[in-house]
Amino acid sequence: MLFEITRTNTILYCRNWTEMIAFYQEILQLSPSYKNDWFIEFQISESTFISVADEQRASIKSASGGGITLSWQVSDIKKAHDKLRAREIAVSELAEKWGALVCYFRDPEGNRIELWETLPN
Repeated sequence: MLFEITRTNTILYCRNWTEMIAFYQEILQLSPSYKNDWFIEFQISESTFISVADEQRASIKSASGGGITLSWQVSDIKKAHDKLRAREIAVSELAEKWGALVCYFRDPEGNRIELWETLPN
């Protein structure tokens, strides 16, 4: 590897900043680790973060969900799927792909989120 990566942060620039914050904080129940008046960072794991930035205040504009998939491995895909449905999130049916059980849903900006769990051999 060319260099050692010790922390990752995916930044989603968005038009609907308030709606995106509500989705990640209230629906997905991620806790903010940093925030100011146009940027909020959520910690996903020890060294993995996702941030939402208001395109009105940033130098980069929204991709409007085009070409972006957030792929997250979860410990219990069926439980995660049930919880999303209970929150009335439009989530796909569970499907087997690449030796895993997967499902998909979208955030308010249109970014695709893939949840997956490795299937036992």
